[in-house]
Order: sequence, then C-alpha cells, then structure tokens
Amino acid sequence: MMNNIENIKKEIFKIINNNYLVIVEGKKDKKALNELGIKNVIFLENKPLFEIIEMIYKKDVVILTDLDTEGKKLFNKFRHQLQRNGIKIHYKIRELLFKTKLRHIEGLNKYLKD
Repeated sequence: MMNNIENIKKEIFKIINNNYLVIVEGKKDKKALNELGIKNVIFLENKPLFEIIEMIYKKDVVILTDLDTEGKKLFNKFRHQLQRNGIKIHYKIRELLFKTKLRHIEGLNKYLKD
C-alpha cells in the first residue's frame, strides 16, 4: 500500500498532467508549488474574492489554501462560489495533506523532500 507522501506526489503529478488551475494564498505558496513543477498557480494577494473568481476560466480547479483556520474559511468561500459557477473542484490532495503535520502550503516542497 502506498504511503501518504507517495499519494501526495501522485496527486501533484495529476495536477501537472491535467494542467489544473491551483489557487493558493500567497507568493510563497506559489513559489513552493512552482518548485514542484506546478506552473498553473494563482495567488490571492489581498484581491477581492469576486476578482479571483472572474479570472478563472478553467473548469478544473484545486484550492490549496493553508490548512489552518483562516485557510479553511477561504477554502469554503472559494468552493461555494466556484461550484456556483460550474467549476469542478478537485479535493484529493487537500484531503491527503490533512493527514500530515503540514499546515502551510509554502512548506510542501520541503515536506516532500524530507
């Protein structure tokens, strides 16, 4: 049976291969994902929610906000709005990350290297 890190890597591969759009909170999160090979990333940077939603043209999105309280709130806001716009949200990597000690996406590349 595959361990959680292998499953996370498998999901990252799927995100890259399918060119899913990934939404993260900040520049450091985007940089960490870029280092893992995920290039189709947008970050919030204090933009209003509606502005981000208007930028989304893809039909498949991964919301990778941090796994802390604030990140969970953002995730729920985005999920609700995007689903109303008919956009498919992919949850698998987020579910896998919750099984780890990692709580901030900016540390994901380091976590996977250790």
